[in-house]
Amino acid sequence: MAFDDAYSALTDHDDDARWAYGTGFSDPLASVPSSVPADVDGADLSLYCLMLGDDALILSHRLQEWVTRAPELEDELALANIALDLLGQARLLLSRAGVASGASSLAAVEDVLAFGRDAAEFRNVRLAERSDADFACLVGRLLVMVTWRLAAFDRLASSRDPMLAAIAAKGVKELTYHRDYAAQWVVRLGDGTALSHSRMAAAMAELLPLTGELFATHPVEARLAVAGVAVEPVSLRAEFDGVMAQVLEAATLDPVLPGPPVAASGEGAGRDGVHGPELDEILREMQSVARAVPGGVW
Repeated sequence: MAFDDAYSALTDHDDDARWAYGTGFSDPLASVPSSVPADVDGADLSLYCLMLGDDALILSHRLQEWVTRAPELEDELALANIALDLLGQARLLLSRAGVASGASSLAAVEDVLAFGRDAAEFRNVRLAERSDADFACLVGRLLVMVTWRLAAFDRLASSRDPMLAAIAAKGVKELTYHRDYAAQWVVRLGDGTALSHSRMAAAMAELLPLTGELFATHPVEARLAVAGVAVEPVSLRAEFDGVMAQVLEAATLDPVLPGPPVAASGEGAGRDGVHGPELDEILREMQSVARAVPGGVW
């Protein structure tokens, strides 16, 4: 009976088509107006949602790689849940990008955007795609990424775009947990044994100088910020620095100055599709089934 119930839950949908993110589930934002504000450029809004969605999608994939490698079983579950939260944010943001660009089928556009683009078409910051040498690097990078993202989403909850505001408001609750989880591990390792302290210190010393791209303002972000839709990344810096200083102090780690803002467009900028070989590695794995079976459903 339990098997029948579980199977029914998986197959209880109209079109009997399941794709890689899972269809047949209710849309949590179904009641939110989806039209683009009249004075907002749809192409700009679409690209901005791609930026935020790609950050979540690629970081989620990196976290999934640790599900069988975490130090404790409960941490494998925690990382899996965080990855699923970020995957859910990616779905909503890619859908919003599709609507803003004029796409008619959300399921189709999610598939295309997630599995049909090459690395140069992805708009995530490069810090999202980095691989992690050890668990200290993982939790340090997670802390950096979600502290920055939480600060952004907290402000985006007041966006003039109703859909983006709803996505951000939903994400704030998830990201608050993500930040707390990562911070607890940074403190646990930093204020732990001599070995864990040295590894955590090395991880933060390597990561924080690379955060400059997070605070550089892309032209699209600047235009949408003027329109009251987006947030300028530079405005997040004070909150980010304050959180990081508090966590590093609790972890008995020497403060490390984050890197200066770097250009958000041009050479070396993930927002304009300039990525390293690590993103190619991610996409080869993430897109392999979709590319091998075009249009396939499950």
